[in-house]
Amino acid sequence: MNKNRPVNLDISTFSLPITAYVSILHRVSGVILFGVVALLLWALGTSLSSESGFESVKEVFSSPIVKLIMWASLAALAYHLVAGVRHLFMDAGIGETLEGGKAGAKVVIAVAIVLILLAGVWVW
Repeated sequence: MNKNRPVNLDISTFSLPITAYVSILHRVSGVILFGVVALLLWALGTSLSSESGFESVKEVFSSPIVKLIMWASLAALAYHLVAGVRHLFMDAGIGETLEGGKAGAKVVIAVAIVLILLAGVWVW
């Protein structure tokens, strides 16, 4: 048995590259969007059921907490969209190198931040 191998790895000491963080956040944003779709479908169904249903959904969506949830949902959508476009470029053969992957990850983060801030301005 090899005695030089690590026995107990502390995950918190690992330094992941930026491409790994972009990939992990892309998956997390997809899971968030999956849950948000259920809430939005419920709101749509309630608002289309009657005039009073529409008014109740309108009232709920004017709450600051719900506005924060909607902003977070739009943030997840913006990030997922931008990261998905990056994957489409990589599927086309653009940015497949290590340097291209790192540059693409930085572009994803920069564009997503701008879109998230714009979504916040729009919601509030």
